[in-house]
Amino acid sequence: MTRRALIVALTALLLTGCGVPVDDAPRRVSGRPGPHNSPVAGDADSMAGRANESLCFVRDDRLGTVVRRVDYLPDVDTHLRHLLAGPGNTERDAGYTSALTGTASVAGARLSGGVAEVEVGGAGDETGRSDQILAFGQIVCTLTSRADVHGVTFRRDGQPLDVPRADGSLSRLPLTAIDYAPLIGRR
Repeated sequence: MTRRALIVALTALLLTGCGVPVDDAPRRVSGRPGPHNSPVAGDADSMAGRANESLCFVRDDRLGTVVRRVDYLPDVDTHLRHLLAGPGNTERDAGYTSALTGTASVAGARLSGGVAEVEVGGAGDETGRSDQILAFGQIVCTLTSRADVHGVTFRRDGQPLDVPRADGSLSRLPLTAIDYAPLIGRR
């Protein structure tokens, strides 16, 4: 046997010994052991998840982002519901609150062509109140933190709704975090 043939034979022998065994039928793969982080948990302050879910809350009358670790990034409507649930215990202990209570009631959201369309119920009597501006800013900053959302519009009874921006002006165009930049706190 030539030297080259010997090397080829030895290589083939080594490679066959290192293969992955083949099963005769599919087998069930179990999840990792231990508790699993749920994106709908009541207090998802844990850092054990695999994805970042950014939520915008209020601290010292400014908008601030907190990041929760979740197993997966939820759809736009569920992400909004997590925001509406308010800050968790650790976030409250850090001084975060929400301006979304007592302002416009949010019925839900859907994604259409990169724009999150948020359906709201009755807004307060005074359009442009500072807490209302912060509330809309929370929603816009939270949803535009997602890679799949490029802007946020608001609707009431299916009709476009003018909402206040940080400067108090009203807009029905898709809004982004830039529209609330003067209200975003520094870390």
